[in-house]
Parts: sequence; C-alpha cells; structure tokens
Amino acid sequence: MPVIRRRQAARSAQPPAVVALRLPIPPRRKLPQDLQRYFGACEDALGFLPNVLSVYSFDETKLRAFIAMYNDLMLGRSRLSKLEREMIAVVVSATNRCYYCLTAHGHAVRELSGDPSLGETLALNYRVARLPRRQRAMLDFAHALTIDPAADAAAARRKLKRAGFSDRDIWDIISVTAFFNMTNRVAAASDMMPNREYLAAAR
Repeated sequence: MPVIRRRQAARSAQPPAVVALRLPIPPRRKLPQDLQRYFGACEDALGFLPNVLSVYSFDETKLRAFIAMYNDLMLGRSRLSKLEREMIAVVVSATNRCYYCLTAHGHAVRELSGDPSLGETLALNYRVARLPRRQRAMLDFAHALTIDPAADAAAARRKLKRAGFSDRDIWDIISVTAFFNMTNRVAAASDMMPNREYLAAAR
C-alpha cells in the first residue's frame, strides 16, 4: 500500500501528495480492463489522469459509481451546455472553498469558454462576471442552494423559469449543484490535491 503523505507546503513549491489518507490504491495494471481503458481515454483527452480517479480506484464499486454519476451529470444529455455545468461546478466549489474542484473545473471553464479570465472571475466572485441573465440566474440559484440548502427555493425556481429554464433544466441545475457539494466535501476532508497540470492549462 503506498504511503500517501500529508501536504508539506513549506518544503516544496510542487503540489503535495494526492490525498492525506492511507488508501490501498492499486497499480493501474491491477484494475479491470474496462477501467484501464477508461483511464487511458482520460489521459488521451487531458494529457494526464485526474487525481480524483486515482484516489477512487482504491474501491472499484465507489470508482464506478463516481464515474457513472459524473458522466451522467456533466457529459450526459441536458439543455445545460457543458460550459454551464462547469460554471456551476466552479461557483459551488468557490462557495465551499474546495481547492481541488476549483482548480480542476476552473481549468474546464477556461478551456470550454476560450476565456482565461472567466474561470478566475467565477472562482473569485461570480457576481462581477459579465454574464447573460440566464446564466446569472443559474449561478445565483446554485450559490443559494449551496449556502442554505434548507431554504425555501420556490422563489428561486420561479426566477429560473422566468430566465427560460424548464423544470427539467432546473432539475439538472439542482443535480449538478448537489453533486459538487458532495465532491467538495470529500476532496476537502480527505485533503485531495489537484494535478499540477491543471494550473497552467488554457491560460
């Protein structure tokens, strides 16, 4: 079992270890063939394997569940664009101050939008970003749901409908927001660190 060290920021400018837990992360060659192919496809698309997948590989059931949910919410059929879903990820992660997800999904926003400043603006303060009314309402809703999930959302849903979102669209906004609230907490509580390749990409 590999020793996964805690962050040692004072020692090095390099990003610290993947996660500050001792987990039985297997060599990739020990994974089932379909997961090895999936990891290879991720590397082909990004140029590296996201650390979150490496971490989840300690438990095949959890890894498959994570991949399935991520792919359904972020890549599946939806009237929300891929960029809009990534924008939600960044705003939720900024609200929760999740370093891993801010880094990874800030990169995705930069790449998908072609605007290096957009990912940074959403990460720092989405309210100052110059956005269409539709996207502003979407991000306001995601932020409010993250801040106070028990609040009455009826008025916020009406605002989304006035901005042009259908009930199915609103379900997708809620689902993406909820997913990243979960992943933020897992990443933050386990001290999961993002790949350093994210930091300089698409700038």
